[in-house]
Amino acid sequence: MTTFLNRQRRTAEFVFLQSLKALLLAAVALLLCACSTRQLLLQGVADELASQDQTSENDLLLARESSAFYLKLSESVLRQTPGHLPLAQAVAGGFTQYAYAFVAFEADRIEAKDARQAQVLRERAARLYRRAQRHALAALEQQTPGFAKALANPDARQWPMLQAEQIGVAYWAAASWGGLISLSKDDPDTVADLPLAVRLASLAWHGRPDYGGGALASLMGSFELARPGGSSVKAQGYFDQAIELGGGKNAGAFVAKAEGMALPSGDRAAFESLLRQALLAAAARSDLSNEVMRARAQWLLDSADDLF
Repeated sequence: MTTFLNRQRRTAEFVFLQSLKALLLAAVALLLCACSTRQLLLQGVADELASQDQTSENDLLLARESSAFYLKLSESVLRQTPGHLPLAQAVAGGFTQYAYAFVAFEADRIEAKDARQAQVLRERAARLYRRAQRHALAALEQQTPGFAKALANPDARQWPMLQAEQIGVAYWAAASWGGLISLSKDDPDTVADLPLAVRLASLAWHGRPDYGGGALASLMGSFELARPGGSSVKAQGYFDQAIELGGGKNAGAFVAKAEGMALPSGDRAAFESLLRQALLAAAARSDLSNEVMRARAQWLLDSADDLF
């Protein structure tokens, strides 16, 4: 049985890599085409890359090894098709998830043993978050000229309106922005952008509060706690809504509430209860996001004595 499963995995990896190689060859071939034909081919490659489902993989090591090539190729194509919203969403989401799952989380895990290396990793994670944020905002600006200026306008009546197809890009722009700010406490200019990140998330929230099966609601809860004058009661409402929207199968919603509410308040019982619920949620639905959160939930449980 083990041999059979290994053979299946190798076959899946081969098919995936062959698909990516084909996309790379197509991208290189674009350089040899006439302008109009080249643009059509670029759009086709962008469509194909955007349609690749990177979230169903539940093997973190395999996801880490395969995502770098996918992200670099997708980013190169996106630079040639900046208004392609589905690809911009995939690229921004990919860089954000990579930064969180494979860089920032590793920094948290090794900090007690190697604080200097943890700082190096956090600086890298911040760069990846910024990369994701810039791609997402550039796509929104391409689709809606003047988007950034309108977002920064203090008059709420001038804030941009998000179209339905822009919600996903806006979510990843806000999420990556929040990640960047959280790792930039010594950079006042970056921290000063928090109200803009919160505003962008709020625009997405008003457009589609159920986005991501609770992912946007969790982000709203985290932002509510982070913003000056934020309400813990309101944040808890967001986290509870995230759990409800996830149908008990979104491990991230439980982890977000545990770290955002129970840990700061010193409620160890609630903290551990939420993390155990996260483990159950991850077992109920096996995908990349839940596997990342399963690993984080288990690490937090194992670290509880140091956290309380």
